[in-house]
Amino acid sequence: MARPRRIEGYAIVSADGMIADAEGKQPSALMVKADQRFFHAGLDAADAVAHGRFSHEGGPNAAARKRLVLTRAVHSLAPHPRHPKGMLWNPAGASLEQAWDALGLSGGVLAVIGGTETFGLFLDIGYDGFHLTRANRAHLPGGRPVFPQVPAQTPEEILARHGLRPSPLQILDADADVSLVTWARPTAV
Repeated sequence: MARPRRIEGYAIVSADGMIADAEGKQPSALMVKADQRFFHAGLDAADAVAHGRFSHEGGPNAAARKRLVLTRAVHSLAPHPRHPKGMLWNPAGASLEQAWDALGLSGGVLAVIGGTETFGLFLDIGYDGFHLTRANRAHLPGGRPVFPQVPAQTPEEILARHGLRPSPLQILDADADVSLVTWARPTAV
């Protein structure tokens, strides 16, 4: 069975590590044009996306993407009722390799785009890279965290504990105080 050659996460978080407000909505403070350009370029380079049933990427190419939608509504795998190139996937009933095969893929890149439980699941499966954008002026107390362990731990502490190392910080929007750090698994020498 095949599996993705690379698994990359993409998230923009508030200063307190949240990806959405308490109602699960992404506020305008987390919708930054420079981050959206980076995010969509990453998705365009991926072979498929993985997300929970309430997450989505939008944009002009969304309908053309292969996708795994994580859900407990199916036993293992089932065709997605609204996305012809998508599969509903219950990780409790089917492995990532089985889900990847169901998409008709071998190798390639899987982009993981949320929400909290999906990001948490792939911590254990193993990210090769995680693109963590921070909107440093946004605060979402009581919001939806990027990982289940937030706010007890910072997203950075969690990524480091899972074997990823940070790249140098990139400023995406100086006026809005939005920065990006790509966390990557060290390559063997």
